[in-house]
Amino acid sequence: MENVRHINVFPAKEGYSLYFICKNRPLYQIGGTTSSRSDDGSSPRISLLQPFNYFGKSYVQIYVNHNGHLTFEAPWRSYSPEPFPMYGSRDIIAPYWTDLDNRQSGNIYYDQYTNGSILQQVTQDINSYFPEINFNATWIFIATWHKVPYYSSPETQSTFQVVLASNGNYSFLLLNYGALAGYDTAYSCHHFTIVGSFSNNTILNDSLLSHGSNVNVSGRWAFRLDNGSRDCIGKKKNFLGPLYQIGGTTSSRSDDGSSPRISLLQPFNYFGKSYFHIYVCSSLS
Repeated sequence: MENVRHINVFPAKEGYSLYFICKNRPLYQIGGTTSSRSDDGSSPRISLLQPFNYFGKSYVQIYVNHNGHLTFEAPWRSYSPEPFPMYGSRDIIAPYWTDLDNRQSGNIYYDQYTNGSILQQVTQDINSYFPEINFNATWIFIATWHKVPYYSSPETQSTFQVVLASNGNYSFLLLNYGALAGYDTAYSCHHFTIVGSFSNNTILNDSLLSHGSNVNVSGRWAFRLDNGSRDCIGKKKNFLGPLYQIGGTTSSRSDDGSSPRISLLQPFNYFGKSYFHIYVCSSLS
């Protein structure tokens, strides 16, 4: 998945800052504080220079976890990706959730900006992706996993980046490159998974994340994170999202059962094939 070329960098010591410019979009400037070299490790608690609104919940701290995700309330060592929605109690942003190991090579950087050209560039990019919002970033947080190998595979390299941006009101997420990629809030009130990223095929994952996009920039995925409520908290797996009127014929009570044959009031065209009846099955999977 490595798309950084022709850059020679001496490894940074833990806790030191290092910066260099990545010429290949969509990565922004790489550098900042270097996280420790530890398998399944995490950064220390990082105090944010301004609060970050994550779907209605304000955070003033963050953790950069080495296995490709960010958490807000505590570090997290999980290396086995789970499909979103997880319906758990943890807010998580996962640019590339997989089993990584930076003990021998690769670096994990993080930094914050409240001024400068990088703030202007992120502002410009977000406004091009969300033109209906007049956004001017006052703060950004960037974490970069640079040439980090997979566990027990030192010959591999993965480079990807997550960017949080805010003006104190609006919040945005940019994922640059990217096994599981997306975000999930506590109890899964809000979640998104990049289609196809939850796969055991690493080559497929890399291709989907580094060449795909939802903003027409190869390898970049952009999302707005500030809007939405947390009304589903406490409902856990009973949360079903926005529902229309509930009711109608009640199906039988049976394990792994199904409705009887239901005749449709008009034909339904399913990708070129016309159907006149349907079955509602009890099983969810």
